[in-house]
Amino acid sequence: MSETGAELPVTSSEEPIWAPDAYACYQGVIRGLLQANVPFAVSGGFAFHHHTGIWRTTKDLDLVTPPDAVPRAFKVLVEEGFETYVQDPVWLAKARRGDYFVDLITGVGNATLTVEQEWIDRAQIDEVLGIRCKVLSAEEMIASKLFVTRRERFDGADIAHLLKACARTLDWDRLRKLTEPHWQMLFGELVLFAYIYPARTSDIPRSVWSELIDRFRNSVFNPQPSQPFRGTLIDPRMFAIDVNEWGERDLYRELCDNYPHNLQETNTTRGKE
Repeated sequence: MSETGAELPVTSSEEPIWAPDAYACYQGVIRGLLQANVPFAVSGGFAFHHHTGIWRTTKDLDLVTPPDAVPRAFKVLVEEGFETYVQDPVWLAKARRGDYFVDLITGVGNATLTVEQEWIDRAQIDEVLGIRCKVLSAEEMIASKLFVTRRERFDGADIAHLLKACARTLDWDRLRKLTEPHWQMLFGELVLFAYIYPARTSDIPRSVWSELIDRFRNSVFNPQPSQPFRGTLIDPRMFAIDVNEWGERDLYRELCDNYPHNLQETNTTRGKE
């Protein structure tokens, strides 16, 4: 049970039972986006299962798409009977039809990563709800989960399972490119993986371990006074005291306020929740 008393999801290899209405609803969304040539890749629980074999119960359909494709996606969703709105201009647009939601994810919440066309080009083909479509690649999934580190949600277990399933076949150059300049976050997840799966550390190339260990050693032994406090990129609420009372910079607010890819309200049908 969570602190609020809500039942938390349990991972399983057993596929959830989809309500017929939900199945048909999300099929219509995927078909409509494909027919309109909207660039997207399925992410969330479907992509996680594609890579790991693990299912989670979900009521949402998560899709990644470049920010400039959201108005086209909204047009399709409105035609499918959805209400559309921008939930967070940095990274999240949403659509709702009754009890069913579609999340259009265009980046990450702290403005450190933006979905680009290359994410879609690199996506893998799989069957989702009986329809062949693109599914987000493991490298982009890992990179997009690195900063899901808040008190109420932590995606470290997801990353560990993705590494367990995919470490031997990952494009490590691609993953390192996606995680710069926040390489310490990737290194931290690899250390966590080594703790969780100590017999599997050789799944990660020795060259990756060596490079990141050397970089970490150098950064620890040669700290740069000019490097700013980065706590709010992890959790702006939990590290608010550092900013509000101790005078640290708020990189989260700086990055979000100056983000160049904010979502526009084009083709929205109502305000955010």
